[in-house]
Amino acid sequence: MVPLSRRELIVGGGGLLAVAAARRAGAQEPPAVPAEAPTLPAVLSTWSHGGPANEAAWAVLAAGGSALDAVEAGVRVSEADPKVRSVGYGGLPNEEGVVQLDACIMRGSDRNAGAVAGLERVKHPISVARRVMEKTRHLLLVGDGARRFAVAQGFPEEDLLTPESKATWEKWKAEQAAKSGGGAPGKEPPDAHDTIGMVAVDARGDVAAACTTSGLAWKLPGRVGDSPLVGHGLYADSRVGGAASTGVGEEVIRVCGSFVVVEEMRRGRTPQEACEEACRRILERTAGKPAGQVAFIALRKDGVTGAACLREGFVYHLRTAAGNPQRPGTVVRG
Repeated sequence: MVPLSRRELIVGGGGLLAVAAARRAGAQEPPAVPAEAPTLPAVLSTWSHGGPANEAAWAVLAAGGSALDAVEAGVRVSEADPKVRSVGYGGLPNEEGVVQLDACIMRGSDRNAGAVAGLERVKHPISVARRVMEKTRHLLLVGDGARRFAVAQGFPEEDLLTPESKATWEKWKAEQAAKSGGGAPGKEPPDAHDTIGMVAVDARGDVAAACTTSGLAWKLPGRVGDSPLVGHGLYADSRVGGAASTGVGEEVIRVCGSFVVVEEMRRGRTPQEACEEACRRILERTAGKPAGQVAFIALRKDGVTGAACLREGFVYHLRTAAGNPQRPGTVVRG
């Protein structure tokens, strides 16, 4: 071990005394700086389809673009992918066989946002949501009003129900009809609410978030979940960071999930601790028996991340200059 100079001892004396005190108390030394230090810009998204979405967002960030442009470009990838049955085109419909989409986008520099809910026949609700933010004095448009606004803004109308999603819905309807005396609703497919939520921090330190979904499969017409609601499906504040949620929206709404995550970071908790706290609030409210999977992701303004979930199976992607790895969320137990 190389001995410290007198000057190093004086300058670092406080830290050395703290380590010595910790040793006397039986604590371990502070952990070393991780090899993968956080870097900016960065983009974080939910689920495996967040990988391709991250790449589109990263192309914007790497070229010096804004976090707001990045998250819009990113989630549009999932909206246009018919294989992603919980978002946009090809998303599983409501109980009447109609695809209704919800989306929200939020800019952390001024905490402005735009959103749409129950939007039909428009493939990219996230871009309509941005138009709501930038072209109107409103924050949220719903139903046919959202559709008419989108058409007036030049968005084309199209059938969003693919043959595959229609076949899945028809099978569910047949199962419902075959039940004697009614009974409980049929089970949703395992990917029925794999909403994409995305948070980005650009090179200037600005934060933005986006969330877009086709909602719960077989939902009642007009049902709205957490995705288009500021503070629930997402929240962004460039002074702190951003968060997004995925899963059963009703559970997220009841605890103001994404707002809780950002506020916990503001109070000094790490992004991981903040995500776990939001999960615990759901578990406390439901006595450890939530309606289904819920997960949160968080990206602090300095690039530090967190992710937590209620059940096994949740994964997320983090894109930085170092790559775009997929990682499992930490399961929070009741």
